[in-house]
This record gives sequence, C-alpha cells and structure tokens, in this order.
Amino acid sequence: MGILMWILFGAIVGWLASMFMGTSEGLVLDIVLGIVGAIIGGWVMSFFGEGGVTGFNLYSFIVAVLGAIILIGIVKAIR
Repeated sequence: MGILMWILFGAIVGWLASMFMGTSEGLVLDIVLGIVGAIIGGWVMSFFGEGGVTGFNLYSFIVAVLGAIILIGIVKAIR
C-alpha cells in the first residue's frame, strides 16, 4: 500500500478502535493508532501462523483493529 492508503487505513482503523474502546483520540492520533495497531496486529497474528496486514481488505482491517484495541488496552493499563 502507498503512504496515502496507509494514512486512510490508519484513520479508519484508529477511529473504529477508539470508538470500540470508548476513548476519544484526535485525527492524528487515530492515524498513528491505526498504523501502529496494524503492526501489532500483524505481529500477534504471526504467533498464530497467520499473515499480517496484506493490503486494503477485510482480513487486514480486522487484524489492524485487533492490534489497535490491544494498543489502547496497554496504554490504559499503564495510565
């Protein structure tokens, strides 16, 4: 994916994860949350023998949202 697609993907994923976890992040933090969530989700899925984010598709979307939710949970636990 190109950089613009990563930004769009990150914004959607970050916003959805924020809504699911009941947090209120800004647009920039949602983008960062979505992109880092995609990396974390890919890393977690590698432990289960599955692939990470492969493009702009439903599987990648679910993996990224899972990773973003994990990241929000870690941040909430630290705070």
